[in-house]
Amino acid sequence: MSTHRTVTVIPGDGIGPECVQAAIEIVDATGVGIHWEERHAGERVFRQGIASGVPKDTIESINRTRVVLKGPLGTPVGYGEKSANVTLRKLFETYANIRPVRELPGVTTRYSGLGIDLVVVRENVEDLYAGIEHMQTPGVAQCLKLISRKGCEKIVRLAFEYARSEGRRSIACATKSNIMKFTEGELKRTFERIAPEYPDIESWHVIIDNCAHQLVKKPEQFDVIVTTNMNGDIISDLTSALVGGLGFAPSANLGSDVAIFEAVHGSAPKYAGRNVINPTALVLSSVMMLKHLGEYDAAETVEHAVLATLQQGYLTGDVLGYDVGMPTSEYTKAIIANLGERVGGYKVRRGKPIAIPQPDRNPVTVVPGTRRLIGTDVFLESGQHPSTLGPILEQLVEGTPLRLKMISNRGTKVYPDGNSNIDIVDQHRCRFVHRDDQAAIDHAAIRHLLAALETDHRWVHVELLQEFDGEPGYTKAQGED
Repeated sequence: MSTHRTVTVIPGDGIGPECVQAAIEIVDATGVGIHWEERHAGERVFRQGIASGVPKDTIESINRTRVVLKGPLGTPVGYGEKSANVTLRKLFETYANIRPVRELPGVTTRYSGLGIDLVVVRENVEDLYAGIEHMQTPGVAQCLKLISRKGCEKIVRLAFEYARSEGRRSIACATKSNIMKFTEGELKRTFERIAPEYPDIESWHVIIDNCAHQLVKKPEQFDVIVTTNMNGDIISDLTSALVGGLGFAPSANLGSDVAIFEAVHGSAPKYAGRNVINPTALVLSSVMMLKHLGEYDAAETVEHAVLATLQQGYLTGDVLGYDVGMPTSEYTKAIIANLGERVGGYKVRRGKPIAIPQPDRNPVTVVPGTRRLIGTDVFLESGQHPSTLGPILEQLVEGTPLRLKMISNRGTKVYPDGNSNIDIVDQHRCRFVHRDDQAAIDHAAIRHLLAALETDHRWVHVELLQEFDGEPGYTKAQGED
């Protein structure tokens, strides 16, 4: 028996306790000496009036153990704050979500025989999932997409280190950088800058929509895919469908200090307590946990036992139908009975420790040589047509250092000489720049502009137009010269 290690276990909601119990029984049967420290989060905690869904004693436990095995958590509608899953990821900065999928014996899909064995490495705390949203007008919502250089460097390095730890040979970086050149482009540029440090691993870039297309068309071409948060959320669900569904999809949320292992699927409350659910995803998540703890023999033993059980035709209701599928308890016993079995034809990646990148504690990671403030975008709530609003704004800034360069509506230029086919909404981006293209403005000029605007207009948002090292730090509207 190995040395005892304490792991925080969160049973979760709905089917979570049954999945977690199956995983614990199987791990314990290997003889690995884990002390399971049970704590709670999710829907049952929301109902106690704790708005975050994560109580203090759970946070204290994770701070001690640094390793979590977690069941799915429910997010109730109408009360509580954000998802407790998201709260846990952000509390402990588990910035990388690792989602492996592979073809499994006995689980027949239209892709069977291709040997699918790939991993999606998803950035886990930034992007649109930072959850920063505002109603700019009663009818126009905004969500801020935040991508940092530091965040990109961490996820890219971890993707390469994870590939090395499993002996993988190829990484594709999937982005939408053809459209979002600053945000999604930051991941692409970071990937291309870091890739030469890993000459043993082939690297290539693919546009995310083509990546989804290729995953359906020829999934066996992929080994590791690294991508941004929302892209990763979507395509990782796609990849799990290629091999049998979410019931077979494990995951790990890795940070510099804390690791959280969980199934990808939800809490499925209608199946709770019926002894019919498929615990494989949570069991395979526990395999990832054992590797993280350095228990490679036990991890390999459990993975082979799962493969043997599936190969023998033992399948649960999500595959066969809930009236004929194997009960959860019996499926768990079958896996335990198969501990020590080996399955030919299916590669088990034993792996080795991952060199987790250590973050630079300095929040300032990019220092430009020069910067220049050339203007501002002011977003106005207005029901006026741009052909009426534009001349009014031009007159308002007459005699000041600023001029109105253009007005756009939902990203398309509508004044002057803008697209007349646009279905206008009541949020206008009004771009003001210095009359002298070589000059700079200061924040005082922007404050004066806002003061002048608010006499007759409702401004709802402001962005600075800056240049860094001579390069614009902003994009043009569609149709803007």
